[in-house]
Amino acid sequence: MGEGLSLKSFLPRGLFGRSLIIIVAPIVLLQAIIAYVFFERDLDTTTRRLARDVAADMAMLVALEDNHQGPQRERLRALAARQLDYRIRFLPGQNLAPFHGQLTSTIDVALDDILEQRIGADRDFRTARIGDEFEIKVDVHDGVLAVLVPRDRVTVSKPDIFILWMVGSSLLLMTIAIIFLRNQVRPIERLARAADSFGKGRAVPDFKPYGATEVRRAAQAFITMRERIERHVTQRTEMLAGVSHDLKTPLTRLKLALAMMPDDDAEIGSMRHDVAEMEHMLDEYLAFARGEGGEDTALTNLGELVRDTVAAAERARPGTPIAMTVPDSVLVSVRRAGLRRVLANLLDNALKHGRKIAVSLTRDERLVEIAVEDDGPGIPQPRREEAFRPFHRLDEGRNLQSGGSGLGLSIARDIARSHGGDIVLDQSAMGGLKATVRLPV
Repeated sequence: MGEGLSLKSFLPRGLFGRSLIIIVAPIVLLQAIIAYVFFERDLDTTTRRLARDVAADMAMLVALEDNHQGPQRERLRALAARQLDYRIRFLPGQNLAPFHGQLTSTIDVALDDILEQRIGADRDFRTARIGDEFEIKVDVHDGVLAVLVPRDRVTVSKPDIFILWMVGSSLLLMTIAIIFLRNQVRPIERLARAADSFGKGRAVPDFKPYGATEVRRAAQAFITMRERIERHVTQRTEMLAGVSHDLKTPLTRLKLALAMMPDDDAEIGSMRHDVAEMEHMLDEYLAFARGEGGEDTALTNLGELVRDTVAAAERARPGTPIAMTVPDSVLVSVRRAGLRRVLANLLDNALKHGRKIAVSLTRDERLVEIAVEDDGPGIPQPRREEAFRPFHRLDEGRNLQSGGSGLGLSIARDIARSHGGDIVLDQSAMGGLKATVRLPV
């Protein structure tokens, strides 16, 4: 389990990286297999065969030196040099010192084996590399026979060219694969950015499908989905605006009629209060139904927005201190009026139930967080999600929706989620409730 997790953590997360591995890994594996077969099998086998051929030639030359004398020996030596294309020298009166080490090179092993088989086990020899040639010295009965053998007669000629071609072709293939994959992945990345921007409530008017057929189909499906959502939001907003207008007309007549009645009647006062509450609830219903429509995003200084909203809340409810920890400038693209309503709702809830309020604004690389805390009774953890349900009032403990329509937090979360963020409720360090608005940067 641990090994799987550690290996997974090293794998790329993006489609481009994973696709590149799918292409590069087989190429690297194939090159490794080819290199093993070439160097460990074919190259080694070929080198052994060449070395044994040269060793057989050396055995023949030693036999000629040992079995012939005088001018005939010199003629045979010259003939062998021409036929074999070796440079042969005879060093009379010299002897090679006995060798007691371990034979390691292919040519040494082959010489030792063949000379022992054909001439005798007590024959001393030495090999050395001189430039592009191998020098082989072998003891004969009256001296030392020195033979210069071309390198390509002993080993495979220039295997590094094979390596160069292999690596070069691999690099060329990988370069073509990277360019091709980059062009194929770019439309997917653009689609992901467009979907992310739309999820955060930002306009993506210049998005057009391009790329492979499957990517085009996905992009077209996204455009269709976006148009349907925008049409649905527009229709819902227009319908609720019409309903609101139709309902406000009789409410206005009722308010006018009640205003003309005497003020000393308790029933009249109660009716005025009911009409005002109905008008307020109607406004909240319309705001909830409007949701994310009607306003475009704009680059906004959240520090300034939070300070202005807090100042307005303090003016509306004087006497309750609100502590602020807010940076001077935090620029984020948001719907200014919508976010102001979110903060106003949260502050209104906090002011209803707490005597001390604290507001803070923080930002990191991914998120902006606006926290509103109070020292009120709070909400039990199992009932916190319940507070976000539309038209729902908590019956016990802290009632966030007291005196309202049960839409305050619902509207706030709806607006936050239309920005691609959310609102979470938690226990405050002050003892009450902490409502945190999280928005993506």
